[in-house]
This record gives sequence, structure tokens and C-alpha cells, in this order.
Amino acid sequence: MRLALIAHDHKKDDMIALAADFLPLLRRCTLLATGTTGARLTAAHGLTVERMLSGPMGGDLQIGARLAVGELDGVIFLRDPMTPQPHEPDINALVRACDVHDVPCATNVATARLLLGQWSA
Repeated sequence: MRLALIAHDHKKDDMIALAADFLPLLRRCTLLATGTTGARLTAAHGLTVERMLSGPMGGDLQIGARLAVGELDGVIFLRDPMTPQPHEPDINALVRACDVHDVPCATNVATARLLLGQWSA
């Protein structure tokens, strides 16, 4: 399975905790992530992660391009709805691409747990 893992700044700790709960699954996956999220996942859990640019520098768009050509099976994107993001159009484009290409996309921890739990079964 090929997964993208993205987390806004105030959600990065949640992503690290989420990954800890699903390490057996994530170790079997091909993982992509935006820059800092990928670095933190590697440092915290030793996961092998292909790192894209940071989100504001185009990382969300890079992941969206991979998704559009069929290279991703799912996206976990822990968004911070309370903090304005300078690259909001890129974020919306990525979530829209998930809908267009029928790729599961979790944007909060509760939904991410449901998806990862299903994929772990």
C-alpha cells in the first residue's frame, strides 16, 4: 500500500502518536510525506519515508501529482482547521484530487484511525 502522510504544524504531534499506534502497517507501506512531517516520522519511528517539499513550498502539490497518476492508495492529512494556511489553495486541490480519483483521505485523527484500522485488518 502507498500512503501519503501530511500534518499541519499544530497536528504533527498527533501524526507521530498516530503512527506509533499503526507501526506494523506503516512499516509495510510505501510512505510519502511533506518535508517536516516525513523527517519527524523517520526520527520518531525509524520509518522509511520519501520526503516531498514542505506544504507551503509545494509539497501538497507534489503529493497531489503522485495521486493523480495512480501512485497513492490513501492520504492521511491531519489538517489544522483553526489556523489559516498560506497555501490553502494547494490543500484544497489535494483534497479535491482525492475525491476526483476516489482515493481515501482522512483529515482528522478519528477518521485516520478508522482507515488505518481497516487497512490493518
